[in-house]
Amino acid sequence: MNATNPRLRKAFVLAATAIAISVVTGCHKKSSGINPNSLGPMPAAPAAAPTATITAEPAAIDLGQSVVLNWRTQNATSVTIDGIGEVTPNGTQTVAPSNSTNFHLTAKGDGGTTEASVRVTVRVAAAPAPVNDGDAGSEAAFRQNVHDVFFDYDSYDLRPDAQASATTAASYIKAHPGLKVVIGGYCDERGSAEYNLALGENRANAARTALISSGVSASQLRVISYGKEKQFCTEENEACWQQNRRAQFTIDK
Repeated sequence: MNATNPRLRKAFVLAATAIAISVVTGCHKKSSGINPNSLGPMPAAPAAAPTATITAEPAAIDLGQSVVLNWRTQNATSVTIDGIGEVTPNGTQTVAPSNSTNFHLTAKGDGGTTEASVRVTVRVAAAPAPVNDGDAGSEAAFRQNVHDVFFDYDSYDLRPDAQASATTAASYIKAHPGLKVVIGGYCDERGSAEYNLALGENRANAARTALISSGVSASQLRVISYGKEKQFCTEENEACWQQNRRAQFTIDK
């Protein structure tokens, strides 16, 4: 009995030690880490700030003459021009200020607010010189030298061929100061009537701006939009639609 007691005591001590280690180890559970879902959604990227430009052509006019405002914006949800009100993000508009005016544009979007301005100077017009009806030229000569300009789908930007036509037309019109010209804006049949009236006006104003930039007097030009109401071709294909997307020059009689 005395011989076995030391062995029993040793076994008892070892068992007690194992139980203690097990208890201590069990109290320190392994960390499971951070749950990504507990952090919430990632913040969204900041919205891009709006950009805006506005130009006037011409920048100086005589009292009673008109000017074309042309504005372009990006990342804007609301665009206003002082004295005009809310406008589309991109467009043109003919105005006839009675005195020198700063046209101030404000473009607002999710990324903030941007402003742009352009000044139009109105001069006191001198007494007009007598006009000789003979310097208007003939209808045949007009059609030979003044050709319509054409546009891409849903655009009022002048293509290189349209710019060349406008430059040639400007040379003839400048040489005949008694000539009055109507610039009609046309569109193909696609899209709403209201949208195409605005697009037609933008196309006519783009052609008018090109003529004025080449030296034609603004007083010789008048703009009108026909939208899609007057079609030059009625077939439903691209060749036909291209004929209808134009700014047409005619003698204002």
